[in-house]
Amino acid sequence: MGTIELIITAIALSMDAFAVAICKGLSTGKVKIKHMALTGVWFGGFQALMPLIGFLLGSAFSKFIEPVDHWVAFALLALLGANMIKESLSKEDECCDCADASFGFKTMFVMAVATSIDALAVGITYALLPNVNIFVAVGSIGIITFAFSAVGVKIGSVFGAKNKKYAELAGGIVLVLIGLKILLEHLGVIAF
Repeated sequence: MGTIELIITAIALSMDAFAVAICKGLSTGKVKIKHMALTGVWFGGFQALMPLIGFLLGSAFSKFIEPVDHWVAFALLALLGANMIKESLSKEDECCDCADASFGFKTMFVMAVATSIDALAVGITYALLPNVNIFVAVGSIGIITFAFSAVGVKIGSVFGAKNKKYAELAGGIVLVLIGLKILLEHLGVIAF
């Protein structure tokens, strides 16, 4: 997996955190730099930690999964992407439910874990792929999620939550396409 694919995956993964950060900004009202930084650190930190954990787990079991690793990678990314797409198309607006104005430990911890579960699965996928530099991947995911989350809080306070669904939709589509690309490359249908 090349650097451009890692960055695109990092952007796609950050869309959940971005959407929740928009909601956080919406519920907070007057946003300060410390709100943006705190949200970025929590979400970016967990988005970086989870794929590392997933990579370690995936590496431990890669011997057993190797014959079907391309199918596992495709299935994980396609399911994550499909779920993001489904959430973006649902009529329910969960924005006010997913974020409140609190920046306390418990609130931020729960939201950071909830927005980074998909990154755990991507970390498992990274363990099954050749030539993935996990440190570059984790660093990219953490930095990009930090930036998107910090900016998302500000956007939420200024513009509201109307663009939240578009961010989730775009992230879901990208994850499905990357999963499909991995599968097609392994099957020899395409070569990049």
